[in-house]
This record gives sequence, C-alpha cells and structure tokens, in this order.
Amino acid sequence: MAILVPCRRRWLLVAVVLFCSGLSMGVIGDPAEFTYHSTTSEVRLNFSVTDQNNRGVATLQASDFAVVDKDVIVRNFQSFTRTDWTKLQIAILVDVSESVRPRFRQEMADILELVSQTANLPEENLFIISFEGSHPVVLCAGDCRGSHAVERLPAHAQGITPLFDTIVYAANFLAQHGDAQAEKILVVLSDGEDNLSGNSLGDTINASLRDEVQLDCIDVNKAGWSQGAVALYKLASASGGRYFPPPGAATHALNAILDGFRASYTVTYRLPSHAAGFHTVRILPTHNLNLQFRSRSGYYYPNQVR
Repeated sequence: MAILVPCRRRWLLVAVVLFCSGLSMGVIGDPAEFTYHSTTSEVRLNFSVTDQNNRGVATLQASDFAVVDKDVIVRNFQSFTRTDWTKLQIAILVDVSESVRPRFRQEMADILELVSQTANLPEENLFIISFEGSHPVVLCAGDCRGSHAVERLPAHAQGITPLFDTIVYAANFLAQHGDAQAEKILVVLSDGEDNLSGNSLGDTINASLRDEVQLDCIDVNKAGWSQGAVALYKLASASGGRYFPPPGAATHALNAILDGFRASYTVTYRLPSHAAGFHTVRILPTHNLNLQFRSRSGYYYPNQVR
C-alpha cells in the first residue's frame, strides 16, 4: 500500500519514523506493507525535554539544542514552536479480554479520574475505544469524562483478544478525527496478549507510523516480564511512546504523558541530505548538558518503512 504524506504549508513534510530515542531495540515484526513517498525539502520533528529531575522543561529556546541529522549538525531551523495544549488528542484503548478482566476496571477508573482533572484538554479531544468480540467499538467520543464511560464497557469478559486489530483501528480513528496538526496519543490499557488479530505486531507498528500516532502502553498484568509485556514495550518504543510496567502503571501514566506534552516542541528544518535510506536523528543540548531529549529517532528518505 502506498501512502502519500499530506502537503502542509508549501512542502510535503517528511514522515519521521517513530522510535524512542536512545533505545537500541529495533522494530520487530513482519515486513512493512506501507511505503511513503515524498519530494520533501523539510523535516518536521516533535520532541519533549526533561531536566535532571525528570521534569518537563517548558522554557526551552532554539539556541538550547541542535539536531544531528545523519551526521549533519543542524542549528538553523525553519521554525521552532512550543506545542499547543489544545492540539492534544487522546484515545484510551481498553482491553476487555478475559486475561485482564479482574484488573481493568480499577485501572480504567484511575485514568478517567486523572482525565477529569485535565481541564485544559478540550472535551472533544478525548476518546475511549474497546472491542466487542472481534470488532473494535468506540465507547465514547467527546463525552468521556465521568463514570458513565466505564459503564459502556462490555458486561462480560471476552474470550478472544483482537488487540492488534483494535490498535490499528484506533490509530486510524485518531488520524481521521480532529485537527490534522494535532498531536495524537493512543493510551493502550492491556496485558499485551493477542489471539485473534489479522494484523501482526509489525503491521500494528507500521499503522502507528503511517497515522503518526504515539502509543503509550500501560501494562495491567500483575507483574513480571511476559510475551505480552514485550509486545507492549515494542509498540511504545517504536512509536515514540512509553511503556508503563506493573504494578500501578495507570496511576502514574497519564500524569507522565500530560507532563511530557506540556514540555513538548515542534522544530522544522530543511532536509540536509537527499541520500536514500534511513536518516538517524538525535537532539543534543548545546548549553545545559543535564537536559534529556525524547524524540523520534529518524526517518526514511525515500520514506520506506521496513
């Protein structure tokens, strides 16, 4: 399937491949079906920054960092802006399979309580998605605050788990709704197990790349490093999101996600090289060496995800 990157302003923006900066683990899965074509002359990169205490830095200046794009140091940026809070869109994907049923209601209640306290997040920018049998279902869109959203969850646990298919559906749902320039985050509340999906782990990763959706994965398993936990970790790291391990992952997850968004920025710069293949990207501090940058780790030119 060939996907054209949409035209923004006067350039076709490079679709930057979403990998968690600093992680050595690559994308594991089936060969990608998506090919991105572009004649772009500009790279657009979203990133967040924290200090030595892991707190978001909301006062960053363009002179405080440099981008290293395939060994080319970039300091002259086309634009540098702080991300607009109102441009954040969050979808929460709730796994209602039998394996997580005893624990997910409390986890869901914790997240809804946190969301209800985020007054600056527009109501229409919040969605909750789950599945019934083999089919994804949107539980609420724009009216998700309060306990009534939990009451819309299926009354009985599901014996089958189309987790990957539902993530693909939710990523596409986010991509199709709201402002095309909005930052889109899918919070996956699951143990990572899948026993039904037609989409593989690799397909799911590539769907998040195609739709430019960040996956933040909250592991609701009891504890320990399971196959499902590995899948959640790979989904998060490949998309630029975070993996929150048990126990008590949901309690801290949304606060961490929102705190990171408050200290997030967008920078654009002219493509320094038209060399084909993967262009690694790093963001480095220029003054304060205690700053830690978290971003996508590169892009393909031409943008072919393998």
